[in-house]
Amino acid sequence: MRSTCRQLLSALLGAVLFAAVLLGASAPASAHDAAESSSPAQGATLATPPETVSVSFNKNPLGIGAQFSVKDSAGAEWAEGNVEIVDNVASQKLKAGAPAGAYTVAWRVVSSDSHPIEGTFGFTATAGAAGAPPAGSPSAASSGTSTTTAAAGPTMGTPQPGATATPLPAVGASEPFPWSLVVFAAVALGLLVAIGVLAKRRLATGTDDTGSDGDRG
Repeated sequence: MRSTCRQLLSALLGAVLFAAVLLGASAPASAHDAAESSSPAQGATLATPPETVSVSFNKNPLGIGAQFSVKDSAGAEWAEGNVEIVDNVASQKLKAGAPAGAYTVAWRVVSSDSHPIEGTFGFTATAGAAGAPPAGSPSAASSGTSTTTAAAGPTMGTPQPGATATPLPAVGASEPFPWSLVVFAAVALGLLVAIGVLAKRRLATGTDDTGSDGDRG
């Protein structure tokens, strides 16, 4: 009986160790890319519109399919040129002469694991950039009405420094299904069933042996 208990304990210990190793291996696989910060920071108030807006990620995004849209409160598009990706930072230049007011930046990139992730952030400029028409003038209302979308193939460059960034959660990110956790649960359940069957067989064998010894006595 003691031998049976030792075997069961050894099997249980092995199952626990195996499950721990499998769970540790599955943790990195379930992690995915995410935005860490933006420049300007979410909700920041600037003296004038920046020359460049950017988003920093926890991993380097792929250099394909990146898009930025920078619109003012009137819906005019101010993004100009290709998205630039340097290491883990994706940036977008703005057209000159952007007016004062609130801006909304919508971004979309392809993460290092080939899944698209996207999000938005906003900032406010208290005054227009150099060359911006006075607020309320006809030229101000019509400026920037031509839509410029970021090209699908970004080029390489150096993003401009901006305001101190704050954490920016990814919005609408496409996340891979954690199959590794499903495999872990199935293996753990199988091990528990196997241990239960083994224990039942051991106990049945011990009972039979005891009955046989009694008959012989």
